[in-house]
Amino acid sequence: MKIKIFLLGVMVLFFTSCKKEKAIVVTTNDYCSAVDTITGIMVHDIFSPPVASRIYVYPNIAAYEIIAQNSTKYESLQGQLNGLDSIPALDAKSGVNQKLAALIAHMEVSKQLIFSEQALEKYRDSLYQKWSDENQKEFDVSKEYALKVVDRIKVWMSKDNYKQTRTFPKFSVYTDQPGRWQPTPPAYMDAIEPHWGEIRTLVMDSASQFKPVAPYPFSTDKNSSFYKEAKETYDTGNMISEKLIEVEKAKSELIPEESAIANFWDCNPYATVTQGHMMFAKKKNTPDAHWINIAKIALKKSNSDFETAIFTNTITSIGIFESFISCWDGKFSTNVIRPETYINLYIDENWRPQLQTPPFPEYTSGHSVVSSCSSVILTSIFGDNFSYVDDSEIPFGLPKRSFKSFKQAAAEASISRLYGGIHYRAAIENGVVQGTNLGAYINSKIKFFKSK
Repeated sequence: MKIKIFLLGVMVLFFTSCKKEKAIVVTTNDYCSAVDTITGIMVHDIFSPPVASRIYVYPNIAAYEIIAQNSTKYESLQGQLNGLDSIPALDAKSGVNQKLAALIAHMEVSKQLIFSEQALEKYRDSLYQKWSDENQKEFDVSKEYALKVVDRIKVWMSKDNYKQTRTFPKFSVYTDQPGRWQPTPPAYMDAIEPHWGEIRTLVMDSASQFKPVAPYPFSTDKNSSFYKEAKETYDTGNMISEKLIEVEKAKSELIPEESAIANFWDCNPYATVTQGHMMFAKKKNTPDAHWINIAKIALKKSNSDFETAIFTNTITSIGIFESFISCWDGKFSTNVIRPETYINLYIDENWRPQLQTPPFPEYTSGHSVVSSCSSVILTSIFGDNFSYVDDSEIPFGLPKRSFKSFKQAAAEASISRLYGGIHYRAAIENGVVQGTNLGAYINSKIKFFKSK
């Protein structure tokens, strides 16, 4: 009997030892799934597009810094991004699984930036249990190192002026000054993130480094450039409305292409629905989330490895983060009136845009800046003619759209703002220039790869 017990004990130790020797495997899909989880939480929590860009960028940088440790391919971003230094060094003999540590760091930094922490904890804890079961020692040492990096990233991101801007005064609206932005229907919300231009940049020298040309001077003169631009937005909206009426008469399920484009790129998390005396928000992606998902689509189509997934998410999120700082600095310094307000005051008081007007000034178009910057960055990774099918809006009831390149998608995202009736053409075209120049600057400024 004693011999049987002894042999049973030996077998248990043997199989336990074998279990611990199994390496924990972390894949590209695992990383993309973690990013998707954060996106879902952000949609639920209704973060503004600028704040969403902050939630994406810091976790990606934390993950990237871990895979860059002792890498023969990737350079650390220490000393390249403003204020980033002192990332804990990794002992090559420590037994740390860098992919695992990178994913842990991504989740733990994300947890610091969202509201619905329990939703992320539930997702994270299920993974922690799985990894612990696979290899407790490897999990423990990898987590220990990841948390050291997380602590350093937390200190760094705490100095980006975000907390300070939470206490700054609201944007002052002077309705007696023509041409200035005013809150728009149906919610008439205060301006969102009026001080975002004061957030610390990561790559740019300052928020105004890529300042666009000045908008047209405000005017109600029918011969002025400003009036002509407003009239174009008005006429475009009416043209689309007429097409929609014809479609309804024909009882067709096909909507006009301009309307489909406007809806696909709406990306307004502050869109609201009014039912009787109730008003509630519609759950939607932000521009950030849309382009982060496009990056995921490209990674999966190209069968990219784990390190490439982190690199792609990191540089894309840096571009998006810088885009919002650059764009918002211009929006609140020019403070241009939205088409809906101008048209209702000076052209047609009953006119409404197809899309709800977002709650911040008009110039330049945020989606134009973000999309153009993102397209330049993704093109530098995957090439000029990278075709793909964009399914980003399926969760929000919209069909897929196909694109021959990232630049084509960015151009469509930009013109969607005219079709939606929420921007003038100058804000779109100058926003494209702004984002394109910013994307090229980021590609040239940051050294991600080591010299061969």
